[in-house]
Amino acid sequence: MNIAVVGATGAVGRTMLDVLEEREFPAEGVRLFASSRSAGTKLETPWGPVVVEELESADPSGIDVALFSAGADRSRRHAPRFAAAGAVVIDNSSAFRADPDVPLVVVGVNDQAAEHRPKGIIANPNCTTMGLLMAVAPLHRAAGLERMVAASYQSVSGSGQRGIDELLRQTDALRPDPTALASGAWEDPGCEVYPRPIGFNVVPFAGSQAELGYTDEEWKLVNESRKILDVPDLRVEPTCVRVPVLVGHGIAASLWFRSELGADEAVDILEAAPGVEVWTDRVPTPLDAAGRDEVLVGRLRPTLGDPGGISLWVVADNLRKGAALNAVQIAELVVASS
Repeated sequence: MNIAVVGATGAVGRTMLDVLEEREFPAEGVRLFASSRSAGTKLETPWGPVVVEELESADPSGIDVALFSAGADRSRRHAPRFAAAGAVVIDNSSAFRADPDVPLVVVGVNDQAAEHRPKGIIANPNCTTMGLLMAVAPLHRAAGLERMVAASYQSVSGSGQRGIDELLRQTDALRPDPTALASGAWEDPGCEVYPRPIGFNVVPFAGSQAELGYTDEEWKLVNESRKILDVPDLRVEPTCVRVPVLVGHGIAASLWFRSELGADEAVDILEAAPGVEVWTDRVPTPLDAAGRDEVLVGRLRPTLGDPGGISLWVVADNLRKGAALNAVQIAELVVASS
C-alpha cells in the first residue's frame, strides 16, 4: 500500500501525517504533494524524510490511496487524475460532496457508504457537520431525526493557516488598549480573511455568501446532514459563526424526532456510541477537544420553547476528527476492504 498526502504542507496535511503515524497506517511509503511554492520542501514522516513534489506536474502512478487537502479548485483538477491512475482519492474539500456518485462518509456514522465509489473518490464532510453528526447520528438511529436547529462556533483554523495568522495578528494589534476595546474607540486592525475583525470578537458570517442570505458553510450543514443521514427531507435551520479560537469547533443544536426521546435516554445512547465522549459533570470546550480524537458532548437537556426535543452542545477538534482523522479512518476502511 502506497499513500499520498496532497496539500501536505498545510495545517490539515501536516495533521494527516501525524495521524498516519499515531495510527500506524499500513503503508510501504508516502508521497507528498503541494503547490509550486512549497515543492522541494523536505518533511519528516513516519517513513523518513520526504521531499514535497509539485502537484501540477506530478505523476500519480503507483499510489493506492491519496488524501487530498488542497482546496476545492485543486481537487476538481487533480482528484480525477489521481483516481484515473488507480488511487482511491479521499478528498477533504467541498468539491465533490454534493456529487451523487461520490460517497460522503463520517466514519462511525455511515461507513458502508465508502464501499460504493464509482468515480474512485470519497468525500470528507465539512468539519462542522462531521463533529455534529457524530452525536446526532446515534440519536437519529434510535428515534428518527426530523428537524434540527444548529448554531456553530467555528475556530479560525477552519480557514487554514491564514485564519490563524489573522487572529494572532489582530489580537496583538488590539491588545495594548483594552479601554478602547471596551468603549468602541478601537482602530480597525485590517481584515484579509474575514469580513470583520476576529480578534476579541465574533463574526456571525462563516464562509461566503450563498443563497437566501445564508452562507455556504450554513448550506453545507443542511445538505451534508441530509446526505450522510440519508434523510433528504430533514429540516435544518443553521447559523455559522466564526469565533476567536485557534482549534475546535463547537455546535449548539436542538433536535426533534419521530419517536419520543428523553434526555437521560439520549445520554445512555451517546455513552455507548463510538468516537463520542459524554461529559455530564462539566462543560466541554474547544480547549478540552484540541488534540483529541473523540467528539465531546455536554449540556444534554429537554427543549423548552418547543417541548419534545433534545438540546445539546458538541465540540470537536476540527483539524482531527473534523478533517485529518476522518480522512485516515476512511483510508483504513479502504484498506480493510481491499
